[in-house]
Amino acid sequence: MAERNLNFDKVVERRGTGCLKYDFVKQWGMPEDVLPLWVADMDFETSSYVVDALAERLRHGIFGYTESGEEYFEAVKGWMARHHDWEIKRDWLVKTPGVVFALAMAVRAYTNPGDAVLIQQPVYYPFSEVVRDNGRRLISNTLYLGDDNRYHIDFEDFERKLVEEKIKLFILCSPHNPVGRVWTREELCRLGDLCVKHNVTVVSDEIHADFVFQGKHQVFANLKKEYESVSIICTAPSKTFNLAGLVMSNIFIPDAELRKRFRGQMDAAGISQLGVMGLTACEAAYRHGEEWYQAMLKYVKDNIDFISQYVKENLPGVRMVEHEGTYLVWLDFRGIGLDEKTLEHKIVHEAKLWLDSGTMFGEGGSGFQRVNAACSRKILKEALDRMKAAFIE
Repeated sequence: MAERNLNFDKVVERRGTGCLKYDFVKQWGMPEDVLPLWVADMDFETSSYVVDALAERLRHGIFGYTESGEEYFEAVKGWMARHHDWEIKRDWLVKTPGVVFALAMAVRAYTNPGDAVLIQQPVYYPFSEVVRDNGRRLISNTLYLGDDNRYHIDFEDFERKLVEEKIKLFILCSPHNPVGRVWTREELCRLGDLCVKHNVTVVSDEIHADFVFQGKHQVFANLKKEYESVSIICTAPSKTFNLAGLVMSNIFIPDAELRKRFRGQMDAAGISQLGVMGLTACEAAYRHGEEWYQAMLKYVKDNIDFISQYVKENLPGVRMVEHEGTYLVWLDFRGIGLDEKTLEHKIVHEAKLWLDSGTMFGEGGSGFQRVNAACSRKILKEALDRMKAAFIE
């Protein structure tokens, strides 16, 4: 059987499907004719092998309590070994309904109310939400944009805050959303050594690990043996195969005590088995989805290159931050010279675009916008043309 869903130029109508990206424009206060490139899912049909596996499971007609077996684990293990040179063990795996849920469970498992949790803003905004909503203090080791048009870590500030704020938990975003960094081995080891030194647990959100265009993704727990004792590694097929609506993630916790505490919080939240469709889709994707994945990755890379060239040629005053990973592009509008309110108004009401404003990602995000590049080239060009008309013409 051949892969059928390789036409990424195909525009699939998502309206009328309960799609968060398209169907809730009015509820979110956006103009009805806005073009959405915000939420991080893709406009592509997933692998036909995944569709076929789900269809076969549907035909069975019974959807009772379901648990994954050895075949599921072998599919996940194979993907991690092939793509990330990481040999996982069966007892490390904890399945959760999404990575954000796992982040919340980690905050509850490894800190107490009032404790400080460290993140690196500007960063995926649920990081701050799960910290604050659970009554913990949010501390940011804010990234800075260097002369090389890449973001960097202030390591002195990182260690100082570990000590001064008595940090117990650090949430790492790797690859980083939204700034597009693929952290090097040296950068991650420097962070890891400081966390081991100061007895800090590291939750590493690696959901974008399969989208690397420069460098190589390094699984945090796999860098040094001692990191296994402080690591919670969060992965999912949802970004890679466009399965976010099936709500499942694979979390790896090598240390038995950390795993026990994490499972304890899941028990307290009433979570046991996940949905059968998420499990079915994940196994099929990791077992049979390689051809689709490679073709999709090339298309997204070409889209990102297209944005880069378009911005350089058509949008003076706008700069695309050097992009290494994820399918989320970080655009710097500060050269336009507009205040945040005016910038947002022009994007939404003149360009008629629904992007993610940089301010929602926290410190350092003002003047930036996040653009989702995982759509057809036709839609992407229309969005950029709208941007050009609003800001330049």
